[in-house]
Amino acid sequence: MSRPLPTDVPRPEYPRPQFARTAWLNLNGRWQFEVDRSDSGLERGLRDRDLSGVITVPFCPESELSGIGDTDFMEAVWYRRTVTVPAEWAGSEVLLHFGAVDHDTTVWVNGTEVARHRGGFTPFTAELRGIAAPGEEAVIVVRARDSRHGPQARGKQATWYANTHCHYTRTTGIWQTVWLEPVPTGARFKRPRITPDLGSAAFHLELPVTANPPGHRVRAILADERGEVVRAEARADLDLCPRLVLTLPQDRVRTWSPADPHLYDVRLQLLDAEGTVVDEAMSYAGLRSVALHGRRILLNGEPVFQRLVLDQGYYPDGLMTAPSDADLVRDIELGLRAGFNGARLHQKVFEERYLYHADRLGYLVWGEFGDWGCETGVRDDNQRPDASYVTQWLEALERDHSHPSIIGWCPLNETYQHLHDRITGLDDVTRAMFLATKQADPSRPVIDASGYAHRVPETDVYDSHCYEQDVEAFAKTMTGLAEDRPYVNTGPEGRTWSVPYRGQPYFCSEFGGIWWDSAAADTAAGDETDTSWGYGERPRSAEEVIARLTGLVNVLLDDPDMFGYCYTQLTDVFQERNGLYGFDRSEKFDTAVLRSVQQRTAAYETAD
Repeated sequence: MSRPLPTDVPRPEYPRPQFARTAWLNLNGRWQFEVDRSDSGLERGLRDRDLSGVITVPFCPESELSGIGDTDFMEAVWYRRTVTVPAEWAGSEVLLHFGAVDHDTTVWVNGTEVARHRGGFTPFTAELRGIAAPGEEAVIVVRARDSRHGPQARGKQATWYANTHCHYTRTTGIWQTVWLEPVPTGARFKRPRITPDLGSAAFHLELPVTANPPGHRVRAILADERGEVVRAEARADLDLCPRLVLTLPQDRVRTWSPADPHLYDVRLQLLDAEGTVVDEAMSYAGLRSVALHGRRILLNGEPVFQRLVLDQGYYPDGLMTAPSDADLVRDIELGLRAGFNGARLHQKVFEERYLYHADRLGYLVWGEFGDWGCETGVRDDNQRPDASYVTQWLEALERDHSHPSIIGWCPLNETYQHLHDRITGLDDVTRAMFLATKQADPSRPVIDASGYAHRVPETDVYDSHCYEQDVEAFAKTMTGLAEDRPYVNTGPEGRTWSVPYRGQPYFCSEFGGIWWDSAAADTAAGDETDTSWGYGERPRSAEEVIARLTGLVNVLLDDPDMFGYCYTQLTDVFQERNGLYGFDRSEKFDTAVLRSVQQRTAAYETAD
């Protein structure tokens, strides 16, 4: 049964909408908290005593919404909370879930270590069997280490004190929902994977279970607004991952697309030998296909031009955590209002609620990892991502596989290193992340690294980043694609960063970034208090911004071989004032004009 939630719980909505059980307990809210500047807290006894402060979870201590707002460096932070596991969960095992904690986390419950996890973007779970049963108290203690030193997947978080250029205030510790969940004591579902197969008008379901008792079966029931469409069953006592195929009758086939983001409901059941349902969860699915044909990426067999916007998912008061679920919806609606049909989710694994809203609103998404943070400063071996990059990325792929809005994967962004005759750690990890993505999900295209250093010859997609502001120069730069000579990012003095282009689908995945801050524009030239920035010379008026944007967009819309673009960016972020909206999501331009600029037919959409 569901447990009523206190009305003062921040971010009270269910955090895992594509694998939803009915019973759960949200643990957001007030926790004891203490900063551990030198990471000596374990030796000083912080694990075993009350902490000196209070924080509002799930907001990080650097954020205003946490109630702390401390933006100095924190080598480690500690959390403590005592909860009573609901007695009505008697007969169940209890799981403790963390949506995301940055960066290296250890969790103790009632004095026993129950989890360790590295990575600030992906979820993890602790089993409380034998530690805290229904009706008992659970004293939860969390230590999160977040050093600024050494290689670490940080995304846009600064490793120096102040916000500078395109690096922003850090996020330390818990920044997504913490929650308890009762699950069956015997066999139960693990995270399901739902893959659409439009060619067969079917969904392929992988339903991993924790055990295979004799006589157990899995069942899936697909429904639409008219009721049940199809169901299927399979034995669950032979394979750790039973598989089902749900084939739709032709009169119930309805594809998912930006024009019609139709979702089917999916009920998943695990039955014992007597036919009793012992575990049940709700999910949903969208029937759509993604295909490659020459330089084209086809959605449901059609060339849909991808008018994408760069979205970094930062908020003035919550940093990487949206203040509310409505804020996630608003960001998608802002993109749609300005004429975009999707986004690159940039340098951050967005929380799953965002993807849920993208699914239901028909917003195309490229999933990305927050890989920045492995710079060494060593010439020709200047980036050294480690094995944890691959581990964290695989966790993200597992979490997000079934979301129809995701139409491509981007494990790395703007890796830059001279391509020479020695294999480096960057080469190894780039290839490992590409191969891991293809193995985990062969249904979507993968770009080995967005912009800069393409180091995998067989990458599905090739791209470039170009912030040239002069429209004529930009047009000249972007020529050559039809002759297999597209623009390719190079290093200083033209040094080669990438393997050659091999005819893949190609797009300019970052451009624009036009600097515009109306308040700063009124500031006297040379005023050192103006720390805002954007790309190119700052325009003198909003009308000049629109004229420049229109010219740049037209160059890409007029290229019949360009499958899309990604404009930088949706909103300003701190001092980076190159968004189409303000950091507070206020309008900077007439969105009707922005929409009209983008909505004219692209040459790609009409080319033979």
